[in-house]
Amino acid sequence: MKNRISSIQLVFVMLGSLVLLFILAPLTGMFLNTTPGQVFETARESEVRNSIWLTIYTSFAGTLIFSLAAIPLAYLLARKKFPMKKLVTGIIDLPVVIPHSAAGIALLGFVSRESALGKIGSAVGLNFVGHPAGIAIAMAFVSIPYLINASRDGFAGVPVRLEKAALTLGASPYRVFFTVSMPLAWRNILSGLILMFARGMSEFGAVIVVAYHPMITPVLIYERFGAFGLKYARPVSVLFILISLALFIVLRWLAKEKTSEMAK
Repeated sequence: MKNRISSIQLVFVMLGSLVLLFILAPLTGMFLNTTPGQVFETARESEVRNSIWLTIYTSFAGTLIFSLAAIPLAYLLARKKFPMKKLVTGIIDLPVVIPHSAAGIALLGFVSRESALGKIGSAVGLNFVGHPAGIAIAMAFVSIPYLINASRDGFAGVPVRLEKAALTLGASPYRVFFTVSMPLAWRNILSGLILMFARGMSEFGAVIVVAYHPMITPVLIYERFGAFGLKYARPVSVLFILISLALFIVLRWLAKEKTSEMAK
């Protein structure tokens, strides 16, 4: 039995190694074919720096703004039973399933000047198409399922008896939500926020339809590849991956520190 388990583990390790190789090989090849000098030279270009900054702050803004509604929705999905709940859950996962170019087309009709939202924006001098606000909406559309699903799992793991005990002691539902439910589900909520932010930064298909200009970094990489080829696009890709990886590590570290503080 012991030998049998060992052989199964060996097979699993080999298969897992193939998956890791599949992920690492293209990235390693890209890094090996890009010199540090090319990366530093690319980093000095104002167009590249502006696109990276635009990508970061639009994804962050979209995550922050839409989380105000997404987290309460996740709580309802975790706690309440209501008609067509499965349908609602399916609708939430739609942005992950549909092609993102199709998502961009759908969003374009939603934020165009002729739409209700577009008319509201025009009334205050804001045109979502070709604007950072439109980029943030496109990023949030394709990434919000990650936040909702992670937060829902977090709220589902909070014991209902603790919420009922707080209500019995006289706490209002709002206070219970903010002082009991959210703190206990905070690890999952933070993971969802980080995943939503990271997924938004990497979006291309929906954004390019809604706002080709100003260019976020994925669109800039695509443009440089189409106009000048792989050699010119690769340094931008490497730089963006390095910055994204650094941001992801910092956010994960901050999330761990925040969760540890709340646990004390």
